[in-house]
Amino acid sequence: MTTTGEEHARGRSGPWWWARWRSAVLDGSLALVSAVECGAEGIPFARDAGVPLSVGIVFGLIAGSVLLVRRKWPIAVVLVAIAITPAQMGFLMGIVGLYTLAACELPRRIIGALAGMSLLGTMIVTFVRVRQDMARGDLTLGDWFVPFAAVTTSLGLTAPPVLLGLYVGARRRLMESLRERADSLERELQLLAERAEERAEWARSEERTRIAREMHDVVAHRVSLMVVHAAALQAVARKDPEKAVRNASLVGDMGRQALTELREMLGVLRAGGDAGRRAAAVPSVAVGEAAVVVSRLVQVEGAAEGPCLSELEELIGQSAAAGMVVELSVEGEVRSYAAELEQTAYRVVQEALTNVHKHAAGAKTRVRLAHRVAELAMQVENEPPPEAASASAAGLPSGGNGLVGMRERVVGLGGVFVSGPTEAGGFRVSAVIPAV
Repeated sequence: MTTTGEEHARGRSGPWWWARWRSAVLDGSLALVSAVECGAEGIPFARDAGVPLSVGIVFGLIAGSVLLVRRKWPIAVVLVAIAITPAQMGFLMGIVGLYTLAACELPRRIIGALAGMSLLGTMIVTFVRVRQDMARGDLTLGDWFVPFAAVTTSLGLTAPPVLLGLYVGARRRLMESLRERADSLERELQLLAERAEERAEWARSEERTRIAREMHDVVAHRVSLMVVHAAALQAVARKDPEKAVRNASLVGDMGRQALTELREMLGVLRAGGDAGRRAAAVPSVAVGEAAVVVSRLVQVEGAAEGPCLSELEELIGQSAAAGMVVELSVEGEVRSYAAELEQTAYRVVQEALTNVHKHAAGAKTRVRLAHRVAELAMQVENEPPPEAASASAAGLPSGGNGLVGMRERVVGLGGVFVSGPTEAGGFRVSAVIPAV
């Protein structure tokens, strides 16, 4: 199991400059062995130098114990090892010091210079000692053995620790880089998860808003017409039975149409509900699921065969049958548009007529539709309602969401929506939608 860089930094629990107690124990052990080695080698050094043995032993113990600070001051350890090379002591300290130096994050020129000094010093000392041994007769080999022994000994004591240290240092830097990348990836994944959760929440909010808008458009118009026809039915039930029968038939047709549209919309919503539940239940893949939910919202909007502009005459006829005086005028060359655009234009006109039924019953209304080169424009304008009709329309409830829903639809397609009262006392709803 790997650890990230932050966990690695928090894992520093050793004394002084050591990251871990294990490292401190290792360095203490190496320093102890090095001190014993140098102390033992200080005995012949003291004899050759003509100093008391205690001085040579103490000198060796002090010099060998310098290995304890190899992680803190590796250059100092190597310099001490080079300095005591003529005394033929500190072999362990030199090997470990060179390894530590090469593994540190120091410039290569410094590592190369100190390694070269150690190599040269070991070569000179070995050359002198072997030559002295051959002069005393301890070695009977040829003269070629002196440089050979000097070169091989110096290379054997210098090259392996330096190469191993370079390898370990490169591997350590690679691991640090991988830890940093792991930290970065973890932060990016966390950020993506947060963004995905926000997108999923946004998608759910958009879905709720869209469902509310669809419910309002489907139900409000039909129910408003049903209320108007019911009021007319109540007024003429005894005076004109035939007209009462026609009004009752219209009320039934309106109710059946509203139920049909509701069933179609709810059926599509059930089919698209699984994607939203998966997006909310699995945050780890919420980015993809949120995209699925958003795409599902777009599909739901046009999955069922929604209304289109060719059905405007039927819509206006229904309002006329409810007693509204309404005129339709079409300008420009009639052509087909994208399903979403036609559905939006239909809903705008439908909601505007619904508002007339609610707030200006009996008012004369004009519906204008203009097919332009790169856009589709529509306008629904009603005159002030008669006073008696206004009083009768007071019983129709209004949630105040119709204009908001129309604006959201039009702006969602990049269009412009304007609504407000007219100077004559009526009300006007205008919308322009790009037809690109």
